[in-house]
Amino acid sequence: MKRSLTNAASGVLDYVSYPLGMLLVAPVVLHRLGASEYGLWMISTSVVSAGSILASGFCDANIQRVARYRAAGDSASLVRTVRVMLAIDLLLGAVLAFAVWIAAPAAARHVAVGSVTPFAECLASLRIAAVLILVRAMESVAVSTQRAFERYRGTVQISTIMRLLTLGSAALFAFAGLRIATILMATGVFLVLGTGLQFRLVVRLLGTARLWPVFRFREMRALASFGVFIWIEAAGGLVFGQFDRILLGVTLGATVVAPYSLCVQFAHPLFGLTASALHFLFPYLSRRADVISSPDLKRMLLKAFVCNLMLVACGACALLLVGNHFLRVWAGAAVAARAAKILPLIILSTALAGLSVTGTYALQALGLFRTLALLSLGGKAVVLLLMFYLLRRMGLDGLAISRVCYGVFALFIYLPLWRQLTAASTEVRAALLPTGTIELQGGSQP
Repeated sequence: MKRSLTNAASGVLDYVSYPLGMLLVAPVVLHRLGASEYGLWMISTSVVSAGSILASGFCDANIQRVARYRAAGDSASLVRTVRVMLAIDLLLGAVLAFAVWIAAPAAARHVAVGSVTPFAECLASLRIAAVLILVRAMESVAVSTQRAFERYRGTVQISTIMRLLTLGSAALFAFAGLRIATILMATGVFLVLGTGLQFRLVVRLLGTARLWPVFRFREMRALASFGVFIWIEAAGGLVFGQFDRILLGVTLGATVVAPYSLCVQFAHPLFGLTASALHFLFPYLSRRADVISSPDLKRMLLKAFVCNLMLVACGACALLLVGNHFLRVWAGAAVAARAAKILPLIILSTALAGLSVTGTYALQALGLFRTLALLSLGGKAVVLLLMFYLLRRMGLDGLAISRVCYGVFALFIYLPLWRQLTAASTEVRAALLPTGTIELQGGSQP
């Protein structure tokens, strides 16, 4: 229990450290360097974030597989999996970094148009971002491996310290009048240092002197067999996360995007904090999935869902209480007045999505990545159609309602989870009946 609470607290710290730091540092960069430089910083960091998500899309498969090898005591296969995962992320990261590097001149010309930021600086910033994608891909292997060992504290301490150093250096460089390319170079230095420290912890956990990438076809095929669905889901999430604002701007104009985006940004931590706090469930359940009985697993998931429900309910109530006041302070009375009508619906949609966290981690722990990806992508496809229809019929309110529908669809993941647990119980009973056993024996806890 103590380790679970520590992991939950570490997950929350990992989630909040960067946004809170940005709240303090962003105004400094904005006022000292100007809106153009700040915009270039946001574009470059967005490129790194999106690229690293795509490059590290297989890392959930690494968590599930390493956790199961750990439960079985198969250290040789465990180390091999990490080395193969390192090779996969190295390959994906290199491909994406190369693509961004090649596309950087064309992108820099568009970014520099109408801006006081010169083309050369835009190009340098985007190419630094390309290199950082590769570093972040490597870091994700170390982080996911530590999480598979249910060790969150060490990795979060390193990442938090490096983020604070990165943001602190950005503020200092902005005060000194240095440009965004210099800030990104400092970011790269701290990221490389943090990645090295993360791998140092991994080497200690694995008990191996070397951790070089290796291409093993059988292990790569095993990871890719379900990791590809995680990658597709991550790519779909990136597209879906931006499409609603693009559709809204094209349909109703740019001025309507502001209140909607503010509501989404305000409500998103309700899901993000819940997912971060409960992430320890994924490696925890993965390690026990093969050794715990179905009734015990059901009880465990029920307790997790109750915690999930309490987190979401408390967060949603808090957002509803302070939401309108916060938006008035944050964005002004005019924008807040337009946002107030849709804010409850946005909070409701985020709360419903937050309730799916337990089911998502349970399906991943049971290896049902394909089912999870199909449900997620199917729900997104249906909601996109609803967005088209409701936006034209009801305007901004229709778009908010379509997000509520997506929250409802997110809860459908509990249907295959319940079916899986019920089928497991039936198989156990069928196996015990011929021997005359009439009671289920609880699974042993490792």
